[in-house]
Amino acid sequence: MARANKVVLAYSGGVDTSVCIPYLKNEWGVAEVITFAADLGQGDELEPIRLKALASGASEAIVGDLITPFINEFAFPAIRANGLYEGRYPLSTALARPLIARRLVEIAREMGADAVAHGCTGKGNDQVRFDVAIGALAPELKVLTPAREWGMSREETIAYGERCGIPAPVSKKSPYSIDLNLLGRSIEAGSLEDPDVEPPEEIYAMTSSVEAAPATAELVEIRFEQGNPIAINGIELDPVALIRKANALAGAHGFGRLDMIENRVVGIKSREIYETPGLLLLIRAHQELESLTLAADVLRTKRQLESQWADLVYQGLWFGPLKEAIDAFINCSQSTVNGTVRLKLHKGNATVVGRSSANNSLYVPDMATYGGEDQFNHLAAEGFIYVWGLPIRLWAAAQRRNGHHG
Repeated sequence: MARANKVVLAYSGGVDTSVCIPYLKNEWGVAEVITFAADLGQGDELEPIRLKALASGASEAIVGDLITPFINEFAFPAIRANGLYEGRYPLSTALARPLIARRLVEIAREMGADAVAHGCTGKGNDQVRFDVAIGALAPELKVLTPAREWGMSREETIAYGERCGIPAPVSKKSPYSIDLNLLGRSIEAGSLEDPDVEPPEEIYAMTSSVEAAPATAELVEIRFEQGNPIAINGIELDPVALIRKANALAGAHGFGRLDMIENRVVGIKSREIYETPGLLLLIRAHQELESLTLAADVLRTKRQLESQWADLVYQGLWFGPLKEAIDAFINCSQSTVNGTVRLKLHKGNATVVGRSSANNSLYVPDMATYGGEDQFNHLAAEGFIYVWGLPIRLWAAAQRRNGHHG
């Protein structure tokens, strides 16, 4: 009995997703497999991928340009949220998964499919992100996961594909697993599985090495409106063009490389290498502008919620109620995040050297200065400190009464 009659498969053109097509048909009795390949600005030519899907047995192969919604609806909210998983990773791969899942569901409904499928393995994060997102958007659809269940090694998977007429990968020189989109690259596997091995320079493509980066620093000015970056060096750009420009500027100076031990959703640690030059640059600038334009209590609360936001996105809960609630707080906070941040790019670093906001700055020079223009009431400090320190003085007195003199 077939698990499903018509399936929409998230398709990348790689070994696993290609083998998924004949496997679904031959082993699970699926009558029709429709593939969907998403253009997320990775720069790949997708027509060969579409043709490979058809050659692998797909009844229809769909290619969709998702670049604009990817940046507008996922990347820019991540910038506004300063979304950094474990304080470091800007979620460049994780942000793409709910968008792909949403489009899979739309296609399944358009095509009358009763299931969707993906080629994720059983110990990665993406399986969680796809399964949970699809379950939230379309609980009536089955989610088929052949690569999680077939139990074949990489070599056995390739051999299965060859028996079904799918050619083996042209090159087996690179042992690395790479995921790429407009926001960045993630690189894992091969020698990188040893966390004590330095990543070879050959794995990087979006960022220069520190050694090869220009000797001269470059100043970059980024302007924000309501928390969204809108201009670089005085030139207003649409969101996609702005990300591309930020990637080029930061990458040329070697900024945006991450090498981290990451805690996966399934409970294991993995060593991950990322290149996310533009996204990290924009988040750093946005954080700096918030320090100038948000009240202290709002800023502190937002920093706590940012960590939760990043965890939710990483864990596949993009469409969940808690993220929606945190989004409401973040969106409310961004109305005053307007202004410009200047950064100096040099040899792998992006150093903030200036920040300004014409209408929303909470930095008052006459209150902060130590010069003659100082308007701060220094005499008020004594009463403030008395009240502020009263609880700890009362506690200390009680300690002394009880014989504690530490």
